[in-house]
Amino acid sequence: MMKIDVLSLFPEMFEGVLHSSIMKKAQEQQAASFKVTDFRDFSTNKHRKVDDYPYGGGAGMVLKPEPLFAAVEAVTNTSNGKPRVILMCPQGERFTQKKAEELAKEQHLVFICGHYEGYDERIREYLVTDEISLGDFVLTGGEVASMAIIDSVVRLLPDVLGNDQSAVHDSFSTGMLEHPQYTRPATFNGLEVPSVLLSGNHAEIDKWREEQAFIRTAQRRPELLQEAPLTDYQKKLYQQWKQKRD
Repeated sequence: MMKIDVLSLFPEMFEGVLHSSIMKKAQEQQAASFKVTDFRDFSTNKHRKVDDYPYGGGAGMVLKPEPLFAAVEAVTNTSNGKPRVILMCPQGERFTQKKAEELAKEQHLVFICGHYEGYDERIREYLVTDEISLGDFVLTGGEVASMAIIDSVVRLLPDVLGNDQSAVHDSFSTGMLEHPQYTRPATFNGLEVPSVLLSGNHAEIDKWREEQAFIRTAQRRPELLQEAPLTDYQKKLYQQWKQKRD
């Protein structure tokens, strides 16, 4: 079972997320357990203060090291092996599906959700193992970002999804976006499902899906094709696409 700890000043934000949908199922299947801790409880200040003014001056407040070091020690003191301590930070590594797959192999994840101007640098240097960002934008705190990452990781755990192949064929799992999806009815307002999907010819369906995934990626996220492990057929499609684009 994967153990996930979250350190936050606003633990109530996680109540709905961690007890609904896939998160709820993960706990029922004993694939993952969750605990959210208010790291303000580890403040040594009588006012439970966890931030202070930055040395050298400047705007905003900085999270102090003492409460977070103590909180991480408290939630990891019974861990088997070394847990991954993840700092949610706009300066961090850009989160990807590959990173989700890497984290899904761990036994214990600890997420630190900050607020204010930033963190004391000693937290970065001596406490965390990973700094992760969702992208080049700013959020009020790390809670929403950590929820997204937890969801992305937990759905990869065995028996969490109804069909394990669902995760295998998700967008980005193969290095490309997912192919278009259709369901009943076959015709809606004059709009028809591609006939190949109704043919029952699985070889042709697989070929169509591969082609459509490639085309969609080329149109919407062409940079992904630079690193994707392309099949011979996709390499041919890539050359054709480049010729048309050029």
